[in-house]
Amino acid sequence: MPAIYPDLLNKTVLITGGADGIGSATVSLFTQQGSKVIILDIADTAAQQTINHATSQPPLLPSYPPTTHTPIYYHCDITDLPTLQSTAQTILSTHGPIHILVNNAAATGASGRFTTETATAAAWDTSVNANLRHVFFLTQAVIPGMRALGGGSIVNLGSITWRIPDGRQPVYAACKAAVMGLTRVQSKELGKDNIRVNSVMPGAIATRRQREEVLTPEYRAEVMANQSLQRDLVPSEVASVVVFLASAEASAVTGSSYVADGGWCSDP
Repeated sequence: MPAIYPDLLNKTVLITGGADGIGSATVSLFTQQGSKVIILDIADTAAQQTINHATSQPPLLPSYPPTTHTPIYYHCDITDLPTLQSTAQTILSTHGPIHILVNNAAATGASGRFTTETATAAAWDTSVNANLRHVFFLTQAVIPGMRALGGGSIVNLGSITWRIPDGRQPVYAACKAAVMGLTRVQSKELGKDNIRVNSVMPGAIATRRQREEVLTPEYRAEVMANQSLQRDLVPSEVASVVVFLASAEASAVTGSSYVADGGWCSDP
């Protein structure tokens, strides 16, 4: 059973890439906490499925307030900066300031696997826009509201790709390394406003997309050869870390990067 964080009740949570995978699991966990969840994604059908699943979950405990907020979905291509900024302003004017921002959206999978020699300028721009640029500008958009609230929590989704390192994804890995650097700098920058900024670095997580595009028998054998835990890791295990970092239980934690990889990456 997930942990219960009473301080998350009625908090407004904005999650990018919330229609599938880790994002979907995160939507469900926040919804079970009684949070007001807003999803940004482009996968309309998957987003509705996530909403249906999230609202069908029982209360965490009989005595805990049941889910009272149905997640709200905004179709938004986070790689289109003007659209992202416009959508963010619409959300802020409609729903008020954001208490918790989860920058989860990313472009992974087989289509993003190219080497330094085969990468094109267009591929570089696509990867940077999908994995890094939106993190910065959506954070920029929510800061004033968080400051007015007296604080907030931002959780960025990174990856262990750059720490392994995986030589098949140099641009993606560079973006995810930058997410960790951005997390640490912004935590220092925003600490005076009681805004905490942390990141979570997943390993090989068996999302639907990973199973379909990446988790071949050969790759799964590679994962098991490196992980300490000899089983598939699932999205809810990462989502649990995200929800913890967003909660008051992590009130003294900022500028940190939590690794959720089953023991693959042993470097400090």
